[in-house]
Amino acid sequence: MGKKMRRVSYGIVSVAVLGAVGYTAWVQYGLHKSYPQTVQISSGPALQEQIKRGEYVSRLSDCTACHTAEGGKPFAGGYRLNTPFGAILSSNITSDPETGIGGWTQEQFDRAVRHGIGSHGYLYAAMPYNAYAKLTDQDLADLWAYIKTIPPVKNKVVENQLPFPFNQRWTLAGWNLLFFKDRVFEPKATASEQFNRGAYLVDGPGHCASCHTAKNLLGGDTSAYLQGGALQGWYAPDLTANPHSGLGKWSEEDIVSYLRSGTNKITASSGPMTEAIENSTQYMTDDDLKAIAQYLKALPASEAPAPTPLSSDNTAMMTGKKVYESQCSACHVSNGSGVRNMIPSLSGNPQVNSPDPSSLVNVVLNGTDGPLTHANPTAAGMPAFSQKLSDSNIADVMTYIRNSWGNAAAPVSARQIEKARLDLQAKPWLGESMHGKK
Repeated sequence: MGKKMRRVSYGIVSVAVLGAVGYTAWVQYGLHKSYPQTVQISSGPALQEQIKRGEYVSRLSDCTACHTAEGGKPFAGGYRLNTPFGAILSSNITSDPETGIGGWTQEQFDRAVRHGIGSHGYLYAAMPYNAYAKLTDQDLADLWAYIKTIPPVKNKVVENQLPFPFNQRWTLAGWNLLFFKDRVFEPKATASEQFNRGAYLVDGPGHCASCHTAKNLLGGDTSAYLQGGALQGWYAPDLTANPHSGLGKWSEEDIVSYLRSGTNKITASSGPMTEAIENSTQYMTDDDLKAIAQYLKALPASEAPAPTPLSSDNTAMMTGKKVYESQCSACHVSNGSGVRNMIPSLSGNPQVNSPDPSSLVNVVLNGTDGPLTHANPTAAGMPAFSQKLSDSNIADVMTYIRNSWGNAAAPVSARQIEKARLDLQAKPWLGESMHGKK
């Protein structure tokens, strides 16, 4: 069956499943359920403190990252998120009454943020309302107080670019019934206050599972909680205590340093995580960063085993070593140790050992900007190698990196690199490969 027919068949099955469940959910709950507000916006001197708290909640939730288009004004929407189902564009959440949410009430804001119901019906879960549902009433009210202060920007966002049947919002009622738990965060009675704060930040405003938990065919979270997930040409790594591909060898201070600065002694951020650090986590208080670290370190390790590394006399390993020595060792050092807090170590790096090499492929092909934070103002970046190295060169050097200095991971093929060039729109290779073939 061709790809087009598979997509059509998948679409028919998807809409049938979601439609049946969605109709049940629509009949049972409808779109008009009310959500009384238990905490209101303050007045007088207390309002300024509430706005300040709300700005912090906005930082925790990383609202600006998705509601600001490249080159656009903050919170004016238009950011494009490519999903397996089509392109979704973020909404304008400034106080403009025509193209933004200036005419909304607090209850309407709550319906959208915590319950996934906007002015046009059910929201797509690209807006992580399934995580924001855990926000406390106080945090929601504080956030609304801050959002109301954002200057109006007239910016009419174009419609989402979703094919049938994924453009049928009513089917999302079925998605919600299957995958959405509409309830506020419940602290664990036997856990410490710091642990519960960390759990709240990770599962609520931080919405870490949106990227770090794998999705099923309908876009719902699988049971592999925070064990890694693919997203837009990147792979969000395992956050559990797995010592090989997760955070098992990281200390709590390593996690704090990474979230505060974008770097630590092991790695440096790239891709979407750099945006999250620059816009969100670098602004978190020390107490909140420590709470996140404690919670993540308490997660049980995923069961993904470490594979057996390739032998050094493997053909790809030998060629990859030559490429590494000529192209990579000047920055990452011959033993892969990098430069602490600037150039990531490749030895023992969870992103290098990841079962999915997507992030590594993306960085090598297109390069990446380093994290620019208050704690790391140098922001050392990585140049692109798409024009400098052939598909085989890149595959071999990545295979070498993923199986050297204590690392162990599946080899990368030239076919994977060829496909990634197309998917990531990387520039074509310009020269001869080091070993005489592309």
